[in-house]
Amino acid sequence: MKYIQWFEEITMDDVPVVGGKNASLGEMYRKLVSEGINIPNGFAVTADAYWHVLESGGVLDELKKTMDGLDITDVSDLSKRGKKARNLILDAGIPQDLWDEIKQAYDYLCEQYGPNTDVAVRSSATAEDLPNASFAGQQETYLNIHGYHSLKDACIRCFASLFTDRAITYRENNNFDHFKVGLSIGIMKMVRSDLASSGVIFTLDTETGFRDVVLITGSYGLGENVVQGQVNPDEFYVFKPTFKKGYSSIISKYLGNKEIKMVYGRGESKTLTRNVNVPDADRKRFCINNDEILTLAGYAIKIEDYYSRYYKKSQPMDIEWAKDGETGQIFIVQARPETVQSQKDLDVLETYTLKEKSSPLIKGKSIGDKIASGTARVISDVSELSSFKPGEILIADTTTPDWEPVMKTAGAIVTNKGGRTSHAAIVSRELGVPAVVGAVDENGLESTEKIQTGNKITVSCAEGDVGYVYDGELSYDVEKTSLKEMGRPETKMMMNIGNPEIAFSYARIPNDGVGLARLEFIISSYIKVHPMALIHPEKIEDENVMKKIDGLTAGYSSREEYFVDKLSQGVGMLAAAFYPNPVVVRMSDFKSNEYANLIGGEYFEIKENNPMLGFRGASRYTHDNYREGFSLECKAMKRVRDEMGLTNLVIMIPFCRTIKEGENVIKELENNGLKRGENGLEVYVMCEIPNNILLIDEFSEFFDGFSIGSNDLTQLTLGIDRDSDILSKEFDERDSGVKKSLCAAIQGAKRNNRHSGLCGQAPSDYPEFAEFLVKEGIDSISLNPDALMKTTLKVLETEEKLKK
Repeated sequence: MKYIQWFEEITMDDVPVVGGKNASLGEMYRKLVSEGINIPNGFAVTADAYWHVLESGGVLDELKKTMDGLDITDVSDLSKRGKKARNLILDAGIPQDLWDEIKQAYDYLCEQYGPNTDVAVRSSATAEDLPNASFAGQQETYLNIHGYHSLKDACIRCFASLFTDRAITYRENNNFDHFKVGLSIGIMKMVRSDLASSGVIFTLDTETGFRDVVLITGSYGLGENVVQGQVNPDEFYVFKPTFKKGYSSIISKYLGNKEIKMVYGRGESKTLTRNVNVPDADRKRFCINNDEILTLAGYAIKIEDYYSRYYKKSQPMDIEWAKDGETGQIFIVQARPETVQSQKDLDVLETYTLKEKSSPLIKGKSIGDKIASGTARVISDVSELSSFKPGEILIADTTTPDWEPVMKTAGAIVTNKGGRTSHAAIVSRELGVPAVVGAVDENGLESTEKIQTGNKITVSCAEGDVGYVYDGELSYDVEKTSLKEMGRPETKMMMNIGNPEIAFSYARIPNDGVGLARLEFIISSYIKVHPMALIHPEKIEDENVMKKIDGLTAGYSSREEYFVDKLSQGVGMLAAAFYPNPVVVRMSDFKSNEYANLIGGEYFEIKENNPMLGFRGASRYTHDNYREGFSLECKAMKRVRDEMGLTNLVIMIPFCRTIKEGENVIKELENNGLKRGENGLEVYVMCEIPNNILLIDEFSEFFDGFSIGSNDLTQLTLGIDRDSDILSKEFDERDSGVKKSLCAAIQGAKRNNRHSGLCGQAPSDYPEFAEFLVKEGIDSISLNPDALMKTTLKVLETEEKLKK
């Protein structure tokens, strides 16, 4: 046939004939089905057919006139020209000789899959899905096409969609000649994901460009809702390096609300698909199970590896998947090169920091890591786009490709709905514009309800996974750092970090791992419940407290599993971000009053006059009041190391007062499956009590390293409450007595062949303190991320002086 090519005949070299989407599908169908990846069969209607439509209909010259003198900044004029161009093609119609071939190929497909097979009709431009220009979503896709009449109508509409407003704008912005780009159509077997689930995969982290993860998003029903941002989908991260070694490397699972799903709409007057509400029970569970997550990760890694070989460079991919509800099989229905993060200059680190804060109006998923402030413009319908002024902050329920001409001029974008792979997120990333998607306030009010046109607001995506919209135009700093020629000191330069949401972004800063990862942030922010309240709910007398706990733990096999699952995922994200460098995780070190603030905590904590010196750290772990809670912490650490394969995790014990306490904790760890030395497990102790230094030789029998906590050590050496305002001027880590203690700790560690590090604030505040530590021969210094670069330069300078 003249205008038809089957997937099995198509290669990536055929982009000029069948477009990027069809070329990729053909390449995968030919090469990867044999590797165990399911891909539905189909065929391409070539770009020659598109030109045949224009020529046989006699509309080519009129199309050129329509595009002549176009100014895409004039939204109204763009809309008129786009509509006229599309109508010219629709009126031209499908020539009979072309329709005969399409009809014949469709009949062949029905012979393979059954009579009246449902198909997807997808556009594929000849300049589409290139490594540096995706063209994603610029033309139309039609789902659940059934029978000759619907197929013919969908094909001509596909051809006409080459002149959607967004496609015209995209070509203009990327310097593509409108009449050197043709359109091919892909016609493939529909996967019955209307009965199951579907979504999008990226083989890197979409916000930071971190390449060692696979990000999978998914929701119920057909995939258009995920792509268009109509739902807040489930999200899953799989860590590639340990997955390839055979581990179950799901390091994060986020439950989206998945309020609606797109299903077949056959029998209705005009639509072939429709959205229906998802039952509450289904919203509260993940749309795919762990085995399916790992299957998709395996598919994605194979696809990325194949295309990296094809392009002869590392090539992250953007992939669409669908699960068939009739067979239970998972299919890949599209794959294209990722074109945003993979194109970024990795030698320059750009850091945005708010200089002030106000009350957050709403929060959601942050897209990118920038900050923008300006005037809000609420747009409720595409017809209102002409009122938008460049530089305003776009506030909308969601966005579609038709909004792209305006999105390009926005200072920032905020949407009520959508996840990381929604239309708003993808376009914002590509444009380098900060966006907050799935944005609501603490009471569930959406952004379009909370914010009004004319409000002055600030959109911050510089605070990790959560993006905030603040009241007022707040000031902020932008710092650019060149990483290209920065050397590495002999002293290990590590980070203090506890928030898993920022781990991937901070991993880009040159570092030697994490010297202090606190469990407290994960427990208070993600778990929120006292571990003993999960183990002994019978001791809780308040029904309202139990309702809160039951609401948080719904969907888990047990309350204890909720704690272990949440904690292991948070720690897993941290360990994965810095793998294979060590990540030193300090077991929980809440004080009794802080533990009491967790949900249910008041029933399990004693009231102390001086919690800073009370029931904290190592003393809790073997005591009957908390031993079972510590066991849950241990189970989470064991899962990270043994199941996720993240053996770079180092366990650290805080506030260990005596040798006997240290010995008992080591035994308790072993009782919980964490035996020191087994599978490379190292256990450090915080060196923050004078007794740790006085008895450092004895402590060295039980621990592999010492992490000096200069804050507590200074407090206990000088006898000063570090939280006291009246004594704050006297609290100084540079005191000669404190420095003598530090010297003794470093030398004691060396004498016993143990690691020595410091994870306090002093090197960040005082450059000369870092110089002092290097001269004493400390093995590592761990700092807050914002001080790491500056202190690294100071350490390099000091080491050079010592060599001379």
